[in-house]
Amino acid sequence: MLKLKIKLFALFLCGTLGLQAQTNQYKYKRELKGISTTWNGLQLPNQLFSKVQVGLADLRIYGYKGKDTVEVPYILEQSANQITESEIPFNIINKSSNANAFYYTFQASAVSTINQIKLSFKQLNFDWRVVLEGSNDNQNWFTLLKDYRILAIKNNQTDYKFSELNFPTASYKYFRMAIKASEQPELTAAKVLKTDTLKGVYKTVAYRNYNILNDKANKTTSATIDLAEPTPLSYLKINLSRDIDFYRNLTIEYATDSFKTEKGMQYNYEPLFAGTISSLELPEFNFPGTLLSRLKLTIENNDNKPLHISSFELKGPVYELVGRFDDQNLNYFLYYGSKDATTPVYELKNFENKIPMTVNTLDVGDEQLNPNFKSDPKKTPLFENKLWLYGLMVLIIALLGFFAFKMLKN
Repeated sequence: MLKLKIKLFALFLCGTLGLQAQTNQYKYKRELKGISTTWNGLQLPNQLFSKVQVGLADLRIYGYKGKDTVEVPYILEQSANQITESEIPFNIINKSSNANAFYYTFQASAVSTINQIKLSFKQLNFDWRVVLEGSNDNQNWFTLLKDYRILAIKNNQTDYKFSELNFPTASYKYFRMAIKASEQPELTAAKVLKTDTLKGVYKTVAYRNYNILNDKANKTTSATIDLAEPTPLSYLKINLSRDIDFYRNLTIEYATDSFKTEKGMQYNYEPLFAGTISSLELPEFNFPGTLLSRLKLTIENNDNKPLHISSFELKGPVYELVGRFDDQNLNYFLYYGSKDATTPVYELKNFENKIPMTVNTLDVGDEQLNPNFKSDPKKTPLFENKLWLYGLMVLIIALLGFFAFKMLKN
């Protein structure tokens, strides 16, 4: 009986210490509830991002029950838009002109579905209007675009080009483009495309405040946006008055750190986006999902009056973690908050096609401090662990008692 008790205690002790050894570098944990099948997914809570590594390398899922401890392999997915382009082969069968416009007719081998035509011209500066029509018999034409503007400007201050025809998806065998211009457009290339966008899942990101500064001396408008909390961001829309035509250089940056000076708090910034804001295109900008808390925009006005900005819309990707839970009877926790953890390497990434399209969604509990956390577990001697010392003492006393009893019996 004594041997059995010692064995059971040793197994319990090893199981407990095994769990501690695996989790003691993670400062936080959240209980995962609702596990009823092998494949389960969860959305990472917003509050988690300020306490994890930038690359989310310190996310782990551990399950335990008694002496059984397992690590759950997972795949981390970001629900961003997925854009695919299919080029449709077309031939230019006719080029003509009259007093009103210059005409180009495209023909496909069969009726084709398209929604975009990318144009390239030899001219570096132009401002033209386009009419686009479709037809299946080259006789009866139906309007797809009317008075559509394409523009290119290249000088010492600006290098901007907008020469894409975007329109609702249409199926025709012929497409005719009429360009209203005062000179012969020198068309060097045309790509006829079918562009498909698989919409990702985004969540609205709240911001606490913003500040706009029009700098007359530097001829710029700058805006800083402070988020309500550190959050991954991948989309920005600038709401502004569009009562005039404009095209201006724009840079978007995010703060990496801050420091106090005599002039107040200062920030270091890294670039997110560099391009153009124009009245020809929606003032929407996409960039890779980036964890940030402060955003900075700079618009170069040159000698033009500043744009009137009224507000902003921010969105970020939803990060979903999908894991394989082989034993649904264990108690599972999501652990995070380690400076030293490296990105886990699971074989699961090589078998993504085995993951079901829809998985069970778990409930993520409130954040808890991990009681096993050690600020520097690698440097903590094993014998400083009180549980280990108590267990070792009990084991030694039990063994001494066992041998003493055996000696007395003999």
